[in-house]
Amino acid sequence: MTPMNERPNNATPSRERCVTSYPTRRRYRPGVVFPPAVPGVADMYDIHCHAHEGQQDALSLAKLASQSHMRGIVYKTVKSDISGEYRPARDVAALNDALQRWAGTEDLESITCYAGYGITMDNRPPSMQRLRENLADGIAAVWLPVFNHANTLNTVGGLVRWWDPSAKVGDHSEPLPWDLAVARGYYMLEANGKLKEEYAEYIRAIADAGVVLFTGHATHPEIWAIADLCDSIGFRQTVIDHPFSPFIDLNIAEMQHLAGRGITLNFTFDELSPLLGIDPAKMYAAIRAVGPEHCTLSSDAGEPLFPHSVECMRLISGYMSAFGINAQEMRTMCTDNPARLLGISVLESVTSA
Repeated sequence: MTPMNERPNNATPSRERCVTSYPTRRRYRPGVVFPPAVPGVADMYDIHCHAHEGQQDALSLAKLASQSHMRGIVYKTVKSDISGEYRPARDVAALNDALQRWAGTEDLESITCYAGYGITMDNRPPSMQRLRENLADGIAAVWLPVFNHANTLNTVGGLVRWWDPSAKVGDHSEPLPWDLAVARGYYMLEANGKLKEEYAEYIRAIADAGVVLFTGHATHPEIWAIADLCDSIGFRQTVIDHPFSPFIDLNIAEMQHLAGRGITLNFTFDELSPLLGIDPAKMYAAIRAVGPEHCTLSSDAGEPLFPHSVECMRLISGYMSAFGINAQEMRTMCTDNPARLLGISVLESVTSA
């Protein structure tokens, strides 16, 4: 694993970035935009979207996505309006019902909303019983540990209340030393570098159910171990989120290696946002090097500091189109690949927004 100080910095300085961005922005002219309509996202899926407490409203977003002729959204997180219990497929089923009732009054075809489930999203140790219950509920995707992964705590810290209930609401720690991050968070490998059997069993159950596996904020050694297991069981619905993020931080050679093993790279607007600042030209170069057939685009949005997810899909796809992704490659990344991962079929013809 390349030391952090020797890895490439993909947040290109502004003076250097403008040399590639200005010619690109001047020649990209897909058509006039008439707000609040969101053009250019017809037939797309957003496979990583947030709508939990304090974030964008899931139903309002789904209505806008339907009006914009998208096909579907995978809610990684969604506010629970049923019982407060962490059973996201139940919440998303209610969301789909409300959306379809609304669409019937608007003479629109509604998108389909899909539920994601995080094995530690409720900040409790993972449980095979709870995983199986949520698989039976109909979740479409499972995330391995994310915000409470040791890698996250070591990289950016966390809300202190996650491990100290007496802490003030909103108190955020500095990045934790690795040993303390492992003690307070989740790490999926044994001391010998092998995947812990409990996590291997979770992955086998996910594969048996045929739902999408997102590797969360896994470290590189964990990613390689997950890839080995997925190879051994022939599972090809594994996705690595935001590969340029500081949690994942893959270089292009690593992305190519993983893509060659059947793993999909999911690039996100979060990476391009001012909060992370990845150069879109470098994201395009990575997609071109890896191949669109191994990639997806998604928003990873929901935070009030971001545009809403439909607009994020317009932006990330617009940036990639401006740099050189053609219409068929965009369909591959935003329609065909998500549909394959979700195990659904799509129409051969592309509707127009």
